[in-house]
Amino acid sequence: MYFTGVYTALVTPFRPNGDIDFEKLEELVEFNIAGGVAGLVPVGTTGESPTLDADEHLKVIETVAMTVAGRCKIIAGTGANSTAEAVDLTAAAKEYKVDGTLQVTPYYNKPNNSGLIQHFSAVADLGVPVVLYNVPGRAACEIPLEVVAELSQHEHIVSVKEAAGSVQRVTDIKKLCDIEVLSGDDSLALPMIKEGALGVISVASNLIPAEVVALTQAALDGNSALAEELDQKYAQLFADLFIDTNPIPIKAAMAMKGMLEETYRLPMCSMTADKKVILRASLEAVGVL
Repeated sequence: MYFTGVYTALVTPFRPNGDIDFEKLEELVEFNIAGGVAGLVPVGTTGESPTLDADEHLKVIETVAMTVAGRCKIIAGTGANSTAEAVDLTAAAKEYKVDGTLQVTPYYNKPNNSGLIQHFSAVADLGVPVVLYNVPGRAACEIPLEVVAELSQHEHIVSVKEAAGSVQRVTDIKKLCDIEVLSGDDSLALPMIKEGALGVISVASNLIPAEVVALTQAALDGNSALAEELDQKYAQLFADLFIDTNPIPIKAAMAMKGMLEETYRLPMCSMTADKKVILRASLEAVGVL
């Protein structure tokens, strides 16, 4: 198996002036490793990758790789809606010895099936294990099941992150082809693992890595009672971490806990005060605050 367990979709911490806070990034890496995560996913959607330029993008990956120093796996977010850009980013990230790359469906372009196959294959041809990222809510384009099945035959396309909100997609993929699946939603990790997923690329583990690891491991071990108990305990928090556009709530929660400055780059910005009240209540309910 390539990727199993919990992979934290890392936030990118910024200083109040908007610069990337690389010292804080290193602290967040250490916090997640101490929490027992299987790996980290820098500069994905949660890492606000659309607002980072290419140099910053690669510097974040380099910083995470050097800080990790082989202690957990790294799936670098190097996707783009331009195949050439995705290939260039992936080739550069390959130099940092990452364990895989997360390749989002090309957004806005809405390529047809042939375009999707050629796009993902061009990246996979570089030889770094690829995790396909199916997130139609962001990309306005789904990876059709038949495309997943064809891409699964590429030796370097090893997994798919399912963030379409559908447990049935996991069932259908596992019936259709031999490819690993990771949940792209904390709230669906348990039911997706029951259908054959091997773990989760988690937003919540930025805040509670050990707890998400415990839930996921219980599910993978078949300890349904413990998995259900933990899932129910954190269900409201998982939901409220998406009370606004990701990663706004998770950064707000981390700021409430004193883990980072609540700073975004436009067009991302802070959520309303009433939503923060709701989020704070969820954090207090589970003892995070």
